[in-house]
Amino acid sequence: MFHIVLHEPQIAPNTGNIIRLAANTGCTLHLIEPLGFDFEEKNLRRAGLDYHDLTNVTRYPSYQAFLDNMQASNAGELRIFACTTKGSRPHSDATYQAGDIFLFGSETRGLPDEIRNAFSPEHRIRVPMMPDCRSLNLANSVSIICYEAWRQLGFHGGI
Repeated sequence: MFHIVLHEPQIAPNTGNIIRLAANTGCTLHLIEPLGFDFEEKNLRRAGLDYHDLTNVTRYPSYQAFLDNMQASNAGELRIFACTTKGSRPHSDATYQAGDIFLFGSETRGLPDEIRNAFSPEHRIRVPMMPDCRSLNLANSVSIICYEAWRQLGFHGGI
Protein backbone atom coordinates (compact mmCIF):
# COMPACT_ATOMS: atom_id res chain seq x y z
CA MET A 1 0.00 0.00 0.00
CA PHE A 2 1.13 3.57 -0.70
CA HIS A 3 0.17 6.67 1.25
CA ILE A 4 -1.01 9.85 -0.46
CA VAL A 5 -0.63 12.95 1.71
CA LEU A 6 -2.23 16.28 0.79
CA HIS A 7 -0.77 19.21 2.72
CA GLU A 8 -3.50 21.86 3.14
CA PRO A 9 -5.51 21.07 -0.02
CA GLN A 10 -7.64 23.99 -1.20
CA ILE A 11 -9.97 22.67 -3.92
CA ALA A 12 -12.74 20.21 -3.00
CA PRO A 13 -13.12 18.57 -6.44
CA ASN A 14 -9.39 17.77 -6.54
CA THR A 15 -9.57 16.07 -3.15
CA GLY A 16 -12.74 14.25 -4.24
CA ASN A 17 -10.97 12.95 -7.34
CA ILE A 18 -8.03 11.83 -5.20
CA ILE A 19 -10.42 10.00 -2.85
CA ARG A 20 -11.67 8.12 -5.90
CA LEU A 21 -8.10 7.43 -7.04
CA ALA A 22 -7.14 6.14 -3.58
CA ALA A 23 -10.09 3.75 -3.57
CA ASN A 24 -9.21 2.41 -7.01
CA THR A 25 -5.51 1.92 -6.26
CA GLY A 26 -5.65 0.76 -2.64
CA CYS A 27 -3.82 3.84 -1.34
CA THR A 28 -4.44 5.44 2.03
CA LEU A 29 -5.22 9.15 1.92
CA HIS A 30 -3.98 11.58 4.58
CA LEU A 31 -5.21 15.19 4.72
CA ILE A 32 -3.25 17.81 6.64
CA GLU A 33 -5.32 20.77 7.83
CA PRO A 34 -6.33 23.44 7.39
CA LEU A 35 -8.42 22.40 4.41
CA GLY A 36 -9.59 25.08 2.00
CA PHE A 37 -13.13 23.64 2.00
CA ASP A 38 -15.70 22.01 4.24
CA PHE A 39 -15.15 18.24 4.25
CA GLU A 40 -18.89 17.78 3.69
CA GLU A 41 -18.87 20.07 0.66
CA LYS A 42 -21.10 18.98 -2.23
CA ASN A 43 -18.27 19.22 -4.78
CA LEU A 44 -16.07 16.91 -2.70
CA ARG A 45 -18.84 14.33 -2.47
CA ARG A 46 -19.70 14.63 -6.17
CA ALA A 47 -16.08 14.15 -7.33
CA GLY A 48 -15.52 11.24 -4.92
CA LEU A 49 -18.86 9.71 -5.90
CA ASP A 50 -19.54 6.71 -3.68
CA TYR A 51 -15.86 5.95 -3.08
CA HIS A 52 -15.70 7.61 0.35
CA ASP A 53 -16.66 4.31 1.97
CA LEU A 54 -13.95 2.45 0.03
CA THR A 55 -11.12 4.82 0.95
CA ASN A 56 -9.18 5.10 4.18
CA VAL A 57 -8.99 8.87 4.81
CA THR A 58 -7.36 10.36 7.91
CA ARG A 59 -7.17 14.05 8.82
CA TYR A 60 -4.41 15.68 10.88
CA PRO A 61 -4.30 19.13 12.49
CA SER A 62 -0.68 19.68 11.36
CA TYR A 63 2.22 18.21 9.41
CA GLN A 64 3.95 17.32 12.69
CA ALA A 65 0.85 15.43 13.89
CA PHE A 66 0.91 13.46 10.62
CA LEU A 67 4.63 12.62 11.05
CA ASP A 68 4.13 11.61 14.69
CA ASN A 69 1.27 9.29 13.74
CA MET A 70 3.18 7.69 10.87
CA GLN A 71 6.31 7.15 13.00
CA ALA A 72 4.26 5.60 15.79
CA SER A 73 2.52 3.18 13.42
CA ASN A 74 5.62 2.10 11.44
CA ALA A 75 8.42 0.00 12.82
CA GLY A 76 10.81 0.85 10.00
CA GLU A 77 12.09 4.01 8.41
CA LEU A 78 9.52 6.21 6.68
CA ARG A 79 10.17 6.69 2.98
CA ILE A 80 8.58 10.01 2.14
CA PHE A 81 8.80 11.59 -1.30
CA ALA A 82 8.12 15.32 -1.55
CA CYS A 83 6.20 15.68 -4.82
CA THR A 84 6.87 19.18 -6.08
CA THR A 85 7.46 21.25 -9.19
CA LYS A 86 10.77 22.11 -7.49
CA GLY A 87 11.75 18.44 -7.39
CA SER A 88 15.33 17.40 -8.04
CA ARG A 89 14.49 14.50 -10.35
CA PRO A 90 11.63 13.06 -12.39
CA HIS A 91 9.19 10.80 -10.57
CA SER A 92 9.99 8.00 -13.01
CA ASP A 93 13.65 7.91 -11.88
CA ALA A 94 12.77 6.83 -8.33
CA THR A 95 12.44 3.19 -7.28
CA TYR A 96 9.32 2.73 -5.15
CA GLN A 97 8.43 0.25 -2.44
CA ALA A 98 5.13 -0.72 -0.86
CA GLY A 99 4.47 1.65 2.05
CA ASP A 100 6.07 4.68 0.42
CA ILE A 101 4.55 8.06 1.23
CA PHE A 102 3.86 10.71 -1.43
CA LEU A 103 3.55 14.20 0.02
CA PHE A 104 1.86 16.87 -2.12
CA GLY A 105 1.42 20.57 -1.39
CA SER A 106 -1.69 22.67 -1.86
CA GLU A 107 -2.90 23.66 -5.30
CA THR A 108 -2.17 27.34 -4.73
CA ARG A 109 1.12 27.29 -2.80
CA GLY A 110 2.72 23.87 -3.16
CA LEU A 111 4.76 22.53 -0.26
CA PRO A 112 6.10 25.10 2.18
CA ASP A 113 9.84 25.70 1.74
CA GLU A 114 10.69 24.43 5.23
CA ILE A 115 8.97 21.10 4.55
CA ARG A 116 10.24 20.66 0.99
CA ASN A 117 13.81 21.60 1.90
CA ALA A 118 13.87 19.05 4.74
CA PHE A 119 14.00 16.28 2.11
CA SER A 120 17.20 15.10 0.46
CA PRO A 121 17.33 15.73 -3.30
CA GLU A 122 16.68 12.06 -4.11
CA HIS A 123 13.38 12.29 -2.21
CA ARG A 124 12.17 15.45 -3.99
CA ILE A 125 10.45 14.30 -7.17
CA ARG A 126 8.59 16.09 -9.94
CA VAL A 127 6.40 15.21 -12.89
CA PRO A 128 8.18 16.44 -16.04
CA MET A 129 6.44 19.14 -18.07
CA MET A 130 7.27 21.77 -20.65
CA PRO A 131 9.69 24.49 -19.46
CA ASP A 132 7.29 27.45 -19.54
CA CYS A 133 4.50 25.69 -17.61
CA ARG A 134 3.96 26.22 -13.86
CA SER A 135 2.20 23.07 -12.74
CA LEU A 136 -0.24 20.27 -13.45
CA ASN A 137 -3.57 19.82 -11.72
CA LEU A 138 -3.02 18.27 -8.27
CA ALA A 139 -5.28 15.27 -8.91
CA ASN A 140 -3.48 14.59 -12.20
CA SER A 141 -0.05 14.76 -10.52
CA VAL A 142 -1.15 12.39 -7.76
CA SER A 143 -2.47 9.96 -10.39
CA ILE A 144 0.70 10.03 -12.48
CA ILE A 145 2.97 9.34 -9.51
CA CYS A 146 0.75 6.70 -7.89
CA TYR A 147 0.34 4.76 -11.10
CA GLU A 148 4.09 4.84 -11.83
CA ALA A 149 4.78 3.49 -8.33
CA TRP A 150 2.12 0.80 -8.71
CA ARG A 151 3.45 -0.09 -12.18
CA GLN A 152 6.89 -0.66 -10.67
CA LEU A 153 5.32 -3.17 -8.28
CA GLY A 154 3.69 -4.98 -11.22
CA PHE A 155 0.14 -3.87 -10.32
CA HIS A 156 0.02 -6.87 -7.98
CA GLY A 157 -2.40 -7.28 -5.08
CA GLY A 158 -3.34 -3.67 -4.73
CA ILE A 159 -0.83 -1.14 -3.72
